[in-house]
Amino acid sequence: MAQNGNSAQRTVRIVTMDLIVAALIFALGALVAYESKRLGASWAADGPEAGYFPFYIGVILCVCGLAVFLQSLLKFKSDRQVFVTQEQFKLVLVVLVPTTAYAVGVWLIGIYVSSALFIILFMRFAGHYTWLRSAAVCALVSVTAFVMFEIWFKIPLPKGPIEALIGF
Repeated sequence: MAQNGNSAQRTVRIVTMDLIVAALIFALGALVAYESKRLGASWAADGPEAGYFPFYIGVILCVCGLAVFLQSLLKFKSDRQVFVTQEQFKLVLVVLVPTTAYAVGVWLIGIYVSSALFIILFMRFAGHYTWLRSAAVCALVSVTAFVMFEIWFKIPLPKGPIEALIGF
C-alpha cells in the first residue's frame, strides 16, 4: 500500500497490480504447459499429440507474464499511479463479498433460497431500500424464476436441503 501525496489515504499502485497479474499469468501458463506435457506435447507419427498446441500456448503465456513482470519491476520505484483507493476498494467489496456468498450459497443451499437472501439483503444494505420493498422484489423475482424455469421450461435448477424440505 502506498500513501497518496495529498492525504493519508491508503492506495494500491498500478505497478503493484501489474506485478500480481503478471505472476498469475505466468502461473497459469506454467500450469497449462505442465499439464500439456503430461498429456503429450510432442509430434507423433500421425501428427501432434493432445498437448502439443496447448503446451506452446502455455509457454507463450509464461513468456508474456515474465515480460510484464520484468517491465513492472523496472518502473516499480518511479511509477506512483494509483490503481484503487481504499474507499474505491470498499465499494468493490460491497458487491464482491455478497456475490461470493451468493455463489457459495447456491452450491450449499440451492438457487432459490440463496437468490432470495441475496436480493433482500443486497437491496436493503447496499441499495438502502426499505424491508418491505426488498421483500416484495425478492418474492416477485423468486416466484417468477421458479414458474419460468421449473414449470414453463421444465428445467430444474440446483436445489439445496432447505428447498428439498419445502418440496421444491
